[in-house]
Amino acid sequence: MAAKKPTKKKAAKSKAKGIPAHRQFSSPMLDGPDRAPSRAMLHPVGFSNADFEKSIIGIASTWSMVTPCNMHIDKLAKESVKGADAAGGKGMEFNTITISDGISMGTEGMKYSLVSREVIADSIETVVGCEGMDGVVAIGGCDKNMPACVMAIARMNRPGIFVYGGTIKPGCFKGEDVDIVSVFEAVGKHSAGAIDDEELEGVTETAIPGPGSCGGMYTANTMASAIEAMGMSLPNSSAQAAVSDEKMMDCFDAGAAVVNLINKSIRPRDIMTKKAFENAITVVTALGGSTNAVLHLLAIADAAGVRLSIDDFTRIGKKTPVLADLKPSGANVMMKLVEIGGTLPLMKMLLNAGLLHGDCMTVTGKTMAQNLSKVKASYEKGQTIIRSLKNPIKKDGHLVILYGNLAPEGAVAKISGKEGLTFNGIARVYDSEEKAMKAILGGKIKKGDVIVIRMEGPKGGPGMREMLGPTGAIMGAGLGKDVALITDGRFSGGSHGFVIGHITPEAFDGGPLALVNNGDKISIDAEKREISVKVSKKEMAERKKDWKQPKPRYTKGVLAKYAKLVSSASTGAVTD
Repeated sequence: MAAKKPTKKKAAKSKAKGIPAHRQFSSPMLDGPDRAPSRAMLHPVGFSNADFEKSIIGIASTWSMVTPCNMHIDKLAKESVKGADAAGGKGMEFNTITISDGISMGTEGMKYSLVSREVIADSIETVVGCEGMDGVVAIGGCDKNMPACVMAIARMNRPGIFVYGGTIKPGCFKGEDVDIVSVFEAVGKHSAGAIDDEELEGVTETAIPGPGSCGGMYTANTMASAIEAMGMSLPNSSAQAAVSDEKMMDCFDAGAAVVNLINKSIRPRDIMTKKAFENAITVVTALGGSTNAVLHLLAIADAAGVRLSIDDFTRIGKKTPVLADLKPSGANVMMKLVEIGGTLPLMKMLLNAGLLHGDCMTVTGKTMAQNLSKVKASYEKGQTIIRSLKNPIKKDGHLVILYGNLAPEGAVAKISGKEGLTFNGIARVYDSEEKAMKAILGGKIKKGDVIVIRMEGPKGGPGMREMLGPTGAIMGAGLGKDVALITDGRFSGGSHGFVIGHITPEAFDGGPLALVNNGDKISIDAEKREISVKVSKKEMAERKKDWKQPKPRYTKGVLAKYAKLVSSASTGAVTD
C-alpha cells in the first residue's frame, strides 16, 4: 500500500525530531540511535555520514545478458545514480530480472513472458518498500519490464521516473533494414520455398547488430512512447538510440529529476490521471502501436487506481488518426523517427489539434503543454515517416475492440486497413500454438481459413503467449491477406495481418472460443466491431453442456500461482 502524503503537522513534527521532510520513507531506516545497525550496513555500500541526510533514490536496473534489449542497462543505471547524486540525493542501484520474448517465442518458455511483468513489478515494489527509498528511477528495455517498472512506481506512489533503454539500430541485409520480425517472416518464406538456407542464415546473422529494443513500432517502442505521453518519462526519452550520448544524458537527467519531484512533492498518481492515460492512448494510436498497449495500459491504470477500460480505446480511436509509417504494418524502423526529431513534434501536432490534454502534469514538474511550448509542430520537409493530420495513413484508430458471440467481454484487433476491414472464413481449430504452427509450416492452411488458437489465455496457457511465430509464418508464406488468425492469446508488436487476440472470456474458462469446431463459419467485421461464429444459440448451449474444463497444465511454481491469481485479459491480466 502506498504511503500517505504527510500533513503539514506531521512534517513539522518530523522536522522537530531532526528528520527532514523530504526523507519521508528512508528516515525510519537511518535516524536515531536504534538505527545504528542500518547505518552500519550502508557504510560499506558507499554511504557517508552526510548521505544519511539526503533523499534515497532507488535506481531499478533491468540489466541482463539474456537479451540485447537490456544488455547495456547496467551502464545507464550508473548514469542515473550520478544524476541523483549531483542533484543532492543519494542514488542506490539495485537489479531485477528480465526475460527475452524473442528468444522464448514459440516455445513453452514464452509462457513466462507476461508472468515476468508481475514478478518484476513485485520485485521493484519489494526493494523500494523494504529499503525505505524516497524516490525511484526505473530503467527498462524489453516489452514486459517496461510496464512492470511503471506498475511498481504507481503502486508505491513515491516520486519516480521511467527511463526507456532505447531502440536498437537496424541490421542490414542485401541493402535493406532487417530486424527480429524479418527473421520470423524469413522462417515462413523458407518453409514456403521462397528463400534458401543461405538467405535465411543471412537474415538471422544480421538482424540484431547490438544493444537495444526491437526496432519497429513493436511493443517496446510502443510502451516507451505511451509512458512518455503519460508524463512518466522525460521528453523524447522514447525516441533515442540505446547506444547514444542522448540516452546517457536522459538517464543522468532522470536521476536529478526525481530529486526535483521529491522537493516539489509531485507523486506518480499526481501525474498518472485519467487524462494522462488518454494522452498515452492517443499517441499509441497515432504511432500505429502494438495491441499489447491495451493490456499494459489497463494494468498500469489498475496499479494507479485509475478507471480505464478497453472501451476507452474505441472512444479515443474514433477521433485519432494513424500518422506513422512504421513497422510492422509500415515501412520504417524506429531509428528513422529518431533521426527526424522523435516523438515531440508529433505530440505538438496532436496538442495543437486538441487531441492531447496539455494541462497534465509530467515528471519534469511542468505540464505537457509547457514541455512542448518550444517544440515545432512539424518535421523536416520530404520525410515520409510521419504524415500530417490532413493526410493520415488511417483516419481513425487501428486498435479495434470487437464484441460478439465469440467475444462477449471483448477482443483486440490491430487493423491497419491494408489487410481489409472484413473477413469471413472457415475455422481451423488448434488447442495450442505449437499445433497451429505445425499446420502452417506443413502447408495445411488454405485461403479463406480462420486459424483458431485457443487455450493460450492468461489462465489456460498459462501466460497468454504471443503468436509471432504463427503470424510471421503466415506472412512469410504469402497468406497475410488470405487467412485470419484469432486467439485468446496475444500478439507480439511485430505481428501484422488480419489477427484478433485477447478474446474473452478465454477458452480455459469455458468462453465461446472453447466451443468452436472445425468447419464453423466465422465472421469478423472491423467496421461494425464484431466477431462472431455462425452457430445458433441453441447449438452453442448444447456444446457447452458437453464441455469440460481441462486440468491446469501446471500445479506448482510461478505459472501455477499466476494461473490462480490472474484476471481476464479484458481487465489487463493483473494479479493484484
